[in-house]
Amino acid sequence: MAYDKFNTLRSTVVPLSAENVDTDQIIPARFLKATERVGFGDNLFRDWRYDVEGNPKQDFVLNDPTYSGKILLAGKNFGSGSSREHAVWALYDYGFRCVVSSFFADIFKNNCLNIGVLPVTISPEFADVLFNAVSADPETEVEVDIDRQTITLLSTGQSESFDINSYKKENMKNGFDDIDYLLNIKDEIAEFVAGK
Repeated sequence: MAYDKFNTLRSTVVPLSAENVDTDQIIPARFLKATERVGFGDNLFRDWRYDVEGNPKQDFVLNDPTYSGKILLAGKNFGSGSSREHAVWALYDYGFRCVVSSFFADIFKNNCLNIGVLPVTISPEFADVLFNAVSADPETEVEVDIDRQTITLLSTGQSESFDINSYKKENMKNGFDDIDYLLNIKDEIAEFVAGK
C-alpha cells in the first residue's frame, strides 16, 4: 500500500518526553484485530489519551491544543517491545510523518520505513535542545530534509545529520512500500527474466 511521498517536512512538533515507550502503549493489543491501516489513529496512545470512560485526559500531550504537528519528538528507546506493525499504522493514521528520538528499537524503526513514517535518530544532546525549544515556544518549527539527511531547528539553525538506508530513502521519497517498488520496476524484472 502506497503512502505519502516524503521529501522535505517542515512542521511544528509534538513533544512526548517519556522514555522506553513500547508498542503496546502506542497501540494497545485489543485494537489489533483490524487488517487495514485506516482508523488506528483514533486509538493511538489510547490508554494515555483517555480514561476508562473514554474521556480525554487533559494532561496528555495529544489532548493539549498547545501542541500540534506532523513530527513526534519522543524520548529515548521509542517503539520497544513487540514488533507490531500496527503501532506505526496508528502514528501514520493520526498524522505523524516523522518520529524523532535518540534511540529506536530496530524492528520499530524498520516498520516505520516500510509504512511511510521517517524515524530520525539524533544525539541525546540535540534531543534536549529540541525539547527545550518546543517547551519554550510550541510554535517552534523543525525541518527534516531527507535528501540532505538533516534535521534542523529553524529558530536557531542548529542541525544534525541522520542515517537512512539508501533503498528505504528512495522508497520514502517516492511513497513506495516494498511491493510498490517491485511493481514500479516490473518491466525491468520481466526483461531480466527473459534474459534481455
